[in-house]
Amino acid sequence: MQRKITSLLSLMLLLLCSLSVFAQDSREKQLEQSKPKLPEFKPQEPKRIQLANGMVVFLQEDHELPIIDGTAKIRGGSREIPAAKAGMMGIYGSAWRTGGTPTKTGDQFDDMLEARAAKVETGGGIDSTNISLSTLKGDFDTVFDTFVDLLKNPEFRQDKVDLAKQQISTGISRRNDEMDSIAGREAAKLGYGAENPYARVPEYWTVAAVSRQDLIDWHKKTVHPNNIILGLVGDFDSKAMEAKLRKTFESWPKGPAIVPAKLEFKPAAPGTYFVEKEDVNQSTIEFVSQGIRRDSPDYYATRVMNEVFGGGFSSRLFSSIRSKQGLAYSVGGGIGASYDHPGLFSLSMGTKSGTTAQAIDALNNEVATLVRDPGSEAEIQKAKENILNSFIFEFDSKEKILGERMTYEFYGYPADFLERFRAGIEKVTPADVAAVVKKYVDGRKFAVLVVGKSADFDSALTKYGKVTPIDITIHEEPPSAGGSAKASGGSDGAAVASGAAATAPTGSNAEGKALMSKVVAAMGGMQKLSAVKAMSQKTAQVRHTPQGDLELETESVAVFPDQLHTVMHTPMGEMSMVVTPQSAFMAGAQGVQDLPPTMRDNAIKDFKREPVYVAQHADDPKYSFTASGTEKVGDKSAAVLEVNADGNPTRWLVDSQTGQILRAKFKTSGQQGPVEREIDYSDYRPAEGLTLPFKRTTKDNGQLAATTEVKEIKLNPVVDLKVFAKP
Repeated sequence: MQRKITSLLSLMLLLLCSLSVFAQDSREKQLEQSKPKLPEFKPQEPKRIQLANGMVVFLQEDHELPIIDGTAKIRGGSREIPAAKAGMMGIYGSAWRTGGTPTKTGDQFDDMLEARAAKVETGGGIDSTNISLSTLKGDFDTVFDTFVDLLKNPEFRQDKVDLAKQQISTGISRRNDEMDSIAGREAAKLGYGAENPYARVPEYWTVAAVSRQDLIDWHKKTVHPNNIILGLVGDFDSKAMEAKLRKTFESWPKGPAIVPAKLEFKPAAPGTYFVEKEDVNQSTIEFVSQGIRRDSPDYYATRVMNEVFGGGFSSRLFSSIRSKQGLAYSVGGGIGASYDHPGLFSLSMGTKSGTTAQAIDALNNEVATLVRDPGSEAEIQKAKENILNSFIFEFDSKEKILGERMTYEFYGYPADFLERFRAGIEKVTPADVAAVVKKYVDGRKFAVLVVGKSADFDSALTKYGKVTPIDITIHEEPPSAGGSAKASGGSDGAAVASGAAATAPTGSNAEGKALMSKVVAAMGGMQKLSAVKAMSQKTAQVRHTPQGDLELETESVAVFPDQLHTVMHTPMGEMSMVVTPQSAFMAGAQGVQDLPPTMRDNAIKDFKREPVYVAQHADDPKYSFTASGTEKVGDKSAAVLEVNADGNPTRWLVDSQTGQILRAKFKTSGQQGPVEREIDYSDYRPAEGLTLPFKRTTKDNGQLAATTEVKEIKLNPVVDLKVFAKP
């Protein structure tokens, strides 16, 4: 009897559990059914007009504010430019606007536009260039006339071309400062091939090769109505605007069509690639392979897969690697899709140096898990909802819709491609996601890029097989046929390309040694020079810049051979700069900021070219002194002394009668990249037993850069070494 009662109770419990599960399923289905459906997406289509000369115009009325915005997108960009002039589109895009037109300078345009709170801007890109405007409705006619004048009649004034080149060169000199910048640049090279325009970067010599005439020729080649798509959005009447545009542009004759560049994609072989960056305490990791085009039938399924795997806070990568394992500052990525060329399949992660290998292992594990388990029905459904719920915010203004529509026109996509997106995502099934995972995801096909400090890694990267070092040295000149190039110190510890080191001393000649002896004697003799272990100076300096002259007083101390501390008293306040082989930084009221290794290395190199330092090494076999004729310095005939200071070449022009150095010439790196520097020394005076110049006039690339007057020199001052420590 007891056994029967027990069996009956068990049966009742089982029935209750079943009823509970059934009730839960019913509630979930009710909740699912009660979810409000997304409203139908029907954006207001802009009006499309095609003029007889081929120009395509889109008009999008928006009367919410009395503003009109417009953009002309012009076919042709940096992918049609030869590699020898990489960077030209950046120069073109800048100097187009700043260079003005034959009747008005860019500065005059600035004044006119600022008075109206309006903008006319230009830019150059990889496959197109553009000119845009933004203005109040009441000022449209005036601003539009400026827009048309710049579109048709740019002047590209030489001073603005030079300024644009300087700005790009400055960017080159700083391109190894940030890890993410390095990783993004080198990942593109791995994914596309270093010579592909989508991975190409400008160099000092490619920027220098660009001329004003190149910009004029490019404009004449590309800016024709049949290469232009013009879009306007704002507070206007479409009929009246169409009439105005037809009157302005319809008589403009057609020109030759742009022939798109033939692109070759040569991704790197799978494996591990490494960039050494010694001044960091974290690593950036990139898994890279080739992605797809946006018109691929797999596009929608890959979008859903990306959302499941690496698309946001709820993705697998974020949930596992960042939230659960705590291995990443940031992590994410997926299969990229571009319009007319394959995107990149890229997975990115930032982690501390001591967990670099753990983070790579975790990412490998997540890739392997994705292959085994592409996504449950619940995961796929949630990912689709996330995409569709955020989709509407990507196109929540008429301006955004106009921009998207112009993009489809530019790349030849269907006009309703935007409307197709929602239906395409909704149709994706778990089977579709599994199919694209099987087709595109293979952990063995990734090029794995690591940027970081190897000495702090938890395991050597060789655990993953052969490691290919990547040289990120910033070269001043193109590699020769033999593979050599002069470097500007931008390697940050990366493997240096063959021949990148400075030229070794070639040996002195008798005339050069004799002239150097005269220089040493003129300074005060080797005994006094050798006794100098530190040196301090107070100076008054005027720095000459395109923005005007900057006056400052400095107090500097140098502890030989390579520790420098300078305090600058400027109109903006006091700042100090410290340079040692271990670190370099600026400190001021705004805090402490590290200087890039390139600036540190160049500062030390330039100090080792200083006359006192070089004279101390007159008998050093690592230094060579070669006399080679004469040159004029003003009205004086000076003897030429070629100095190779331990690999740092410098030309001195020496007064052969007195032995005083009149001028020094050498190549160095300034804020705008490599420069030919020329320093004139004058006003020689006694300074604690030595005779030294108390005035210096510095020119960079022939332009006056600074005038310095020395107020005080002290030899072997007492130096508190704490001044070289970072606050």
